Amino acid sequence: MSVAELPQVPVRAPRLTPRLTLRPYAAADAEAFFTVIDQNRERLLAAFPSRVAAVTTLADARQVLLAYHQDWQTRRLFVFGIWHTASGAYLGDISLKPAWTRAVTAEIGYYLSAQAEGQGYAQEALAAAVAFGFEPPIQATRLDIRCYANNPRSCAVAEKVGFRRLPARPRLWPLRTPEIHYYSLAPRA
Repeated sequence: MSVAELPQVPVRAPRLTPRLTLRPYAAADAEAFFTVIDQNRERLLAAFPSRVAAVTTLADARQVLLAYHQDWQTRRLFVFGIWHTASGAYLGDISLKPAWTRAVTAEIGYYLSAQAEGQGYAQEALAAAVAFGFEPPIQATRLDIRCYANNPRSCAVAEKVGFRRLPARPRLWPLRTPEIHYYSLAPRA
């Protein structure tokens, strides 16, 4: 798909769920973003190594959030911070990375702080991200998720939202990396 054929840039509006506010990051979010990554660095490293490596200081966090704004404008990546609506607490984030082919697809990635896990927030945020991915202007024909097999909570979140696990793919380096489960979801007809 050429640049001229790309859909309009999605509005940078919050998405509300019963308990959460998902919204594109603002510059003022850098401290909360940095704190969650810094406090969860070890547990996020396996699944989000580039994010952990890119955010080692508060200044880095500011730069990453600026890049997310640019990514949104260029339609490369759509990142939402996940906030608990009632308390205003920052919980983590969720992103959609589209592949702008004739049949648009998008890969979703998500994480929460350790304190936010086990309360259904990831499932709630994922359901909102799915709606965003299937609605105009993105209108994906398929959404995908990759989860490490040793992260059963993340796998369970995908399955609860309706993603189906795909057959295992051959592993090029089976002794180097944990097994990855691949999930896919198509829009309901």
